[in-house]
Parts: sequence; structure tokens; C-alpha cells
Amino acid sequence: MAKGYWIFHATVTDPEAYKKYIERDAEAFAKYGARFLVRGGAFQRVEGQARDRHVVIEFESYETAQACYHSPEYQAASAFRQAGAVTDLVIIEGTP
Repeated sequence: MAKGYWIFHATVTDPEAYKKYIERDAEAFAKYGARFLVRGGAFQRVEGQARDRHVVIEFESYETAQACYHSPEYQAASAFRQAGAVTDLVIIEGTP
């Protein structure tokens, strides 16, 4: 079964609201077995546009990645993310 991934790009506009998101997202990520492969860190934009922060999260499956996003736990946390950052997020199926 192919793994699922979140690929997330963010520009934080309200650090306090974004901090609350980080404090609250852990519950959903623990429940769905999320594993952070990239969380911030140095980067170089070589083509196109880039936001300030980049995150890649791995899940056991594409379905699990979707379930985490749509879970009540994550949706409660995401309100703080939406208040504190401009984001792009895709959920994608990995290769088998």
C-alpha cells in the first residue's frame, strides 16, 4: 500500500496564532501516526515562488492522510493555522 503525504507551504502572518496551531495539531498527528520528514529548515528557492516555511508529513496511507486532515482534532487546530498563516497544502499518494 502506498503511503500518503501532506506537502505544506506556509507564510506565517501572525506568530501567536500559528504557535497555537502548532500546540494543538500534535493530537491529530499522534492519533493518525504522522511522521514529519521536513519541518521548517533551510531551503533554497530555485524555481517559481516559495513561502517561508515548508513541511512534509508522512502517513501510513493516502486514506490515513485524508482522515487526519478531516478529523475533528485537526480541524479544530487548523482554525489557528488559517488565522496565523497563508498556506498551500496538498495531500498526495506516494508511489507503491
